[in-house]
Amino acid sequence: MIPSPSEVGVEEVVVNAVLWLKLGVETMGAAVIGVGVAMAAWKYVQTFFPPVTRDYNDIRLTLARFLALALEFELGADILSTAVAPTWDQIGKLGAIAVIRTALNYFLTREMREVHVKGEVVATGAQAAPSDTA
Repeated sequence: MIPSPSEVGVEEVVVNAVLWLKLGVETMGAAVIGVGVAMAAWKYVQTFFPPVTRDYNDIRLTLARFLALALEFELGADILSTAVAPTWDQIGKLGAIAVIRTALNYFLTREMREVHVKGEVVATGAQAAPSDTA
């Protein structure tokens, strides 16, 4: 008869490995946020030196790109923690976090796209085409 994974101790090893992986993914997310904040801060400091620009959209979008990426890492870490020992409470929290992060990511991405399109329109002097959905 083959022993169960819990009898052999494999479950504990797998759970510990997943928890270490979760910690690594969370750390990556935090590092991405740190790099994004540093880059945005550097761009902000540069606005005080010639040529002086007061358009902060580039700074905001720099930070937004890093935050969107970090949100994906953090959601992955939450999925890993729930995969190890799912309770209904953890599943509910994961669902709420996933919805909040998905909404934040959606709006960040939409704003980045809008500013990118507006920037192309301003740069080329072209007018935006009317939408076909009207």
